[in-house]
Amino acid sequence: MTVTLNAFNVVAARCAAEYLGMHETIEKGNLIYKIDVFLNSSIFHSWKDSIIVLQTTKSMLPLSEELKVVGLCIDAIATKACIDVSKVDWSYTYNRRKVPEENGNDLNCNGFRNRPVPKDWWVEDLCELEIDLYKRVIMNIKTKGILSHEVIGEALKAYSYRRLPGFSKGVIRSGDVIKYRSTVDAIVWLLPAEKGSVSCSFLLKLLKAAIIVDLGEMAQEQLVRRIGQQLEEASVNDLSIRAADGEDVVYDVDTVQKIVKEFLMQDQNAEFESEDNEVQEIRRPGILTDASKLMVAKLIDAYLAEVAKDPNLPLSKFVDLAELVSCISRPSHDGLYRAIDMYLKEHPGISKSERKRICKLMDCKKLSVDACMHAVQNERLPLRVVVQVLFFEQVRATASSGSSTPDLPRGLKDLNIGSHGSSRSAA
Repeated sequence: MTVTLNAFNVVAARCAAEYLGMHETIEKGNLIYKIDVFLNSSIFHSWKDSIIVLQTTKSMLPLSEELKVVGLCIDAIATKACIDVSKVDWSYTYNRRKVPEENGNDLNCNGFRNRPVPKDWWVEDLCELEIDLYKRVIMNIKTKGILSHEVIGEALKAYSYRRLPGFSKGVIRSGDVIKYRSTVDAIVWLLPAEKGSVSCSFLLKLLKAAIIVDLGEMAQEQLVRRIGQQLEEASVNDLSIRAADGEDVVYDVDTVQKIVKEFLMQDQNAEFESEDNEVQEIRRPGILTDASKLMVAKLIDAYLAEVAKDPNLPLSKFVDLAELVSCISRPSHDGLYRAIDMYLKEHPGISKSERKRICKLMDCKKLSVDACMHAVQNERLPLRVVVQVLFFEQVRATASSGSSTPDLPRGLKDLNIGSHGSSRSAA
């Protein structure tokens, strides 16, 4: 009888032939030989069929692995993913959405064929694979060393969005936690070592997923280190990591603090061994630019304003994070003022000493005119801070008018330079 072999049944047929011992020693042109020829001459030359066959090998384990069908499929797919895009026929891909030209909107039949093939043309198709097979394909692709780390990063991003429900929103919906854990673990493990291979936003989503599935400290520390190296790319929404269930606070400020420390560590001293084997410490040129530092400082100011809305956020966590970036000089402290004001608004019960402590984070000289106008009418601020704002605003107004230093009351001058008397009596 005639049996038609195709991508869906060829692995089962090959395993059955092996089980039945249908070798050439029994009869020339036996089934094993015919199937092997079919695999090598047809299946492994087809992008779509190679993926389908690889998926079917799972139900035939371990025999399909022993017969090297799995390995051959993986190598065929990886080889095709790595070929020059100029040699890629667009019909290789079978999961992409149709472009307007294919829907009949373009009368020019050559319009579609003339479109350049993107370097990541293959990433969506591989999302069909389960994580264990996907991991092996990506490892094979990376081993070949042909594709750039950005393309590998794009593939991991596409797989994460497809395979982890809710990942795009920084959450993972309830389901098989063990299954999702293995997926997140594999993606973290497959991340290219090069900085910038994936966006900071993607890394933070991956960190949120790792925390949700309880991936383990080692993987989380690796992600924190990676995020710290490109923190200037992040947004407040990216940094909004929810605290673990059962905690009083809303946000995981401790993890953000670790990320900021990693960022700042890039500018620390380096140690090296001199020729006489003495360890010396040198100041290496800071690899952080002033622009990236300023971006991170503004980011943390905005993040503090967001987490300050949490009524259970301890003052110490707020202050510790703010002090981390206090070493970064920035022309304006308006963002920090907004964060402080938000904290005071949401925590009306804090003591006088705590109000003073949080307000010390801010430099009144670096507030804009609008911020100063708000501050002098702000009843939440300690009176001493309001007076300082008034003083500096008066100095600024006088300087801009070209006059000499304003004739301020002695009590006000003493207050500004740090008089030990009562702030209210001085005012």
